[in-house]
Amino acid sequence: MDSDKTPLALYVHWPFCVSKCPYCDFNSHVRDTVDQEAWRDALLADLAHEARALPGRTLGSIFFGGGTPSLMPPATVAAILAAAQTHWQPTADIEITLEANPSSVEAARFADIAAAGVNRVSLGLQSLDDRALRFLDRAHGVDEGLAALATAQRHFARVSFDLIYALPDQRLPAWEAELTRALSFGTEHLSLYQLTIEPGTRFATEAAKGRLTIPDGDAAADLFEATRALTDAAGLPAYETSNHARHGAESRHNLTYWRYRDYAGIGPGAHGRRDGLATQRHKKPENWLSAVARNGHGLQIEEPLVAHDRASEALVMGLRLREGIDLTHVATLAGGTAPIDWAAVERLEAQGLVAREPGRLRVTEAGTLLLDAILPLVVKDA
Repeated sequence: MDSDKTPLALYVHWPFCVSKCPYCDFNSHVRDTVDQEAWRDALLADLAHEARALPGRTLGSIFFGGGTPSLMPPATVAAILAAAQTHWQPTADIEITLEANPSSVEAARFADIAAAGVNRVSLGLQSLDDRALRFLDRAHGVDEGLAALATAQRHFARVSFDLIYALPDQRLPAWEAELTRALSFGTEHLSLYQLTIEPGTRFATEAAKGRLTIPDGDAAADLFEATRALTDAAGLPAYETSNHARHGAESRHNLTYWRYRDYAGIGPGAHGRRDGLATQRHKKPENWLSAVARNGHGLQIEEPLVAHDRASEALVMGLRLREGIDLTHVATLAGGTAPIDWAAVERLEAQGLVAREPGRLRVTEAGTLLLDAILPLVVKDA
């Protein structure tokens, strides 16, 4: 399989947060106490299981996500990094990312986290407006967040941060001013997300009661187009629907997902794709911990994906990228013919929404706004 020739990516999920954000549908949990030694040992056991299932691979990236992995003891981070790079051969330029909240408490750990081997940090700033941060129920203010950003830039070679826009009543000039300020800080990568109302979140409850309305239609499109224009002009063009980077500074770990290559996932709720198998860990922290104690790993699901499903997943992921999809790779996954409705592609191409190039298919800038509508037209059902 051609994926065996590409470096592996490792995702490590730390499920704990200080508080649950009202917009978040990630697998994150608030606990009064965490047995740090037990969690370190369990993560190392889960990792060892994946290493046995994927022997002889090189390792191109490690990503600590959550939850809030900056709450992990730096010694735990160091132990996982040492084990991962013993199980697999790291590439010379291995990318090691850790997500962090921009609080002063967590920023105080940045030096130790960098010393453990992390070389890239992704900060959840979320906004440069204190009123918006209160609405998002974030624990930090703008000043504290920017102080954490400055600390991160001192300790890590590569820094990214997140912002959320399309908030209730957010006007275009205000977002343009905020994004212009964000671009002035000199980071190489930005993740810019429109606020979405996810099922099961506190915001979903508020929206159902009519107490929360976010921009949609033309207003959301205007915000999205302004985001693209400003980041392009600043030299951080979008390389994926919501992610922007200087050339060469893209998240190599996330590109592994979007290009549909193998990745191992450990920790509660973590997903993986390896050698044609879909893996998923137990989601609830306590259930995952019990499974590791019982079985030596936290796996709940490990099942083969049929060729059509693998190719379909690759299309759905890859069409998020500005570069589009490698048609040869998708055809290989499909066992011969990519599951693409070429008649639909022709119609979309005539409308300027997709483009065909030698060996590739991509969604155009105009089509990106309509990506959710385009995907079911392009990807053939089994």
